[in-house]
Amino acid sequence: MQYPCIVYSRDRKDEKFADDRLYNKTMGYRVTIIDRDPDSEVPEKVAELPFTSFVTHYKVDQLNHDIYNVYF
Repeated sequence: MQYPCIVYSRDRKDEKFADDRLYNKTMGYRVTIIDRDPDSEVPEKVAELPFTSFVTHYKVDQLNHDIYNVYF
């Protein structure tokens, strides 16, 4: 991988039902931004996306990981 990079995976699906029918479906993704720079601008840009929430930050092998939940 080349840094900075974004790794994402489908995390959850929120389904709402009424009258025994699906009327709303929202997909959730776990987005991880990995960068050597602890002050990278990439996590801030991801945080500006609608329906996005910060989860956690951690550091492994001199790489900073910022985790977000993003819903579409």
